[in-house]
Amino acid sequence: MAPFDSVTARLILLLAETGSIGRAAEREGIASSAVSRRVSDLEARLGVVLFDRSAHGVKLTLAGEAYAEGCRTVLRAIADLDAVMADFGSGHRGSLRLACTGSALTGRLPELLARYAGKYPGIDIAIAEMGAAKALLALDEGRADVAIVSDNYDFTRFDIRPFEDERIWVLAPPDHPLAAQIEPRKSLSFDAVTPHAIVGVHHSGSLDRLLAEAAAKAGRPLDEALRVESFPALVRMVEAGFGIGFLRSTSLHLLAGTDLVCAPLAETWAMRQLLVARRKSSPLSAAMKSFIQLCDETYLPSA
Repeated sequence: MAPFDSVTARLILLLAETGSIGRAAEREGIASSAVSRRVSDLEARLGVVLFDRSAHGVKLTLAGEAYAEGCRTVLRAIADLDAVMADFGSGHRGSLRLACTGSALTGRLPELLARYAGKYPGIDIAIAEMGAAKALLALDEGRADVAIVSDNYDFTRFDIRPFEDERIWVLAPPDHPLAAQIEPRKSLSFDAVTPHAIVGVHHSGSLDRLLAEAAAKAGRPLDEALRVESFPALVRMVEAGFGIGFLRSTSLHLLAGTDLVCAPLAETWAMRQLLVARRKSSPLSAAMKSFIQLCDETYLPSA
């Protein structure tokens, strides 16, 4: 059987409404003979008579009434589908799969996502927390639409833009020898901290890589007393006196309720960015576009 023809279906409904081939043809802006031919072809294909024809016009048969009702159902479904697709196209419906680092989730991302969800309640948001390297792999493999990661990776395959500025800070217990060098609102040189034992975090993570590269360039390998896998654990171990630690500024809220002292590193390499990344070759859905646009609109560069 031939596929459903929406043009012929609309003609059937017009004929049922007007009872006249001439008036239906006039409404559609086509010849009366074209209307008659379409109806005759449809009747021949279906093997039923849809209209009783007379000098007074046309009237649906029982079979015609059933077909006309089916046409109404199908055309309503098509209109509804168009409306649904329009919602997806406008960004009011859809999905957004986000891969992000812990630093992103401890920064401004949660508030931004709340704002995004409030503006686009029809968007289904899925968040996966992972290291930057894994987040970029998720983009490559199509398991994520957008990633928010630190800036010290190869972004050749990705379209990137800034999400949040951040600085690397050093923290120490108040009785630590380094604490005497930490003054409020003053930065500290990396050379001043390298002689001290540190609590490491996230082996091969972006912060770990950044500090290791800086130490290698300075020719002073870091003395790692122990390593943990989360920033809250790092703060606790520094509190316990195992060494000094390093945090991004987006994670400084973890120091609330502690007596740890901290200062930003003075070097230019210690000023970093979190980036919004997407695969260049991936289609830019309306949900992705609206999220990236909101990221751009709310990004505030550091002074």
